[in-house]
Amino acid sequence: MAKAKKLPSGQWRTLVYDYTDSAGKRHYESFTADTKKESEYMAAEFALNKKSRIKIDITFKEARDKYCESKNNILSPSTINGYKQMDTYFGCIDNIKLSKLTQEHIQLWANEFASTHAPKTVHNAHGYISAILKSYAPNIALNTSLPQKIKPVYYVPSDSDIRIIIDYLKENDIEMLKAVCLSAFGTLRRSEICGLDASDINGNTLYIHKALVKNADKQLKIKTTKTTSSSRYVEMPAFVIDLLPKQGAIVSLTPDAITRRFFRLLNKLNINQFRFHDLRHYSASIMHAIGIPDQYIMARGGWGSDKVLKAIYRGTIDDYQKRFTDLTNTHFDELCNTECNTKK
Repeated sequence: MAKAKKLPSGQWRTLVYDYTDSAGKRHYESFTADTKKESEYMAAEFALNKKSRIKIDITFKEARDKYCESKNNILSPSTINGYKQMDTYFGCIDNIKLSKLTQEHIQLWANEFASTHAPKTVHNAHGYISAILKSYAPNIALNTSLPQKIKPVYYVPSDSDIRIIIDYLKENDIEMLKAVCLSAFGTLRRSEICGLDASDINGNTLYIHKALVKNADKQLKIKTTKTTSSSRYVEMPAFVIDLLPKQGAIVSLTPDAITRRFFRLLNKLNINQFRFHDLRHYSASIMHAIGIPDQYIMARGGWGSDKVLKAIYRGTIDDYQKRFTDLTNTHFDELCNTECNTKK
């Protein structure tokens, strides 16, 4: 165990070896206290905890690169691609050595980054920082103040919107018709639709277990679904199954092509703009509106918990809101009239 030495000031100092840098220089941590016992205790505690720390003499940028490389075959290709797209986010901390990086550095980065980026982007980037530091500098405990998230407002398409879209696609674009039906009536994501082939169909049931996504090199690649709960069996309406081919890929489009075509489609039909992904919102909201239990909605849509379902997928659909409002008011009208007539 390292021994403390008395300083001219009267205090005691204990030096403990920490690490050797790339130039071969040894680095030590210094622990100064009023008593010899206290100094040596602090040093011993550091040496004990040092075994559970990974302290590497590399910059944050180098740690980012190492993190992506080490997770390349574990994380989703789209997740790695998302990390790569953050390359320009960390300019003010990228060149700081992990051994010198502090919570103050991270807070200053957050303050600067938040001035030009949305709260959700700031939270996502900070989550990436946290994951990197947990792997390479777990001794840095983050307690960063971040901007408050803004609750997103989603437009949920109505039954009328879906009818107009389906009627047009039947006559003009069979590939998009298949994609829209699979999402609106089966809750499939773009990547899941593009990952389907005829071997995944058994009767009226689809086996959702693959997704087509871009990797870090922008190349399309088949992978497993987004989460474990995303792998599922979905029984589709017979008219949707009748649209699907008996061999090969179900839809001959990429996820990006679906997005572009859908945007042009809504413009052409003068329908309120919403994302292709919002067809999942429509499907979940319809099921909720007609009384389907949350557990079934989660299973059909591949959601692992009802947190997302309650926060996003219970959008209000005007058609159903009016129907249920009328039903509610009719009930109260009948109740009041009955009671009034009884009293007479």
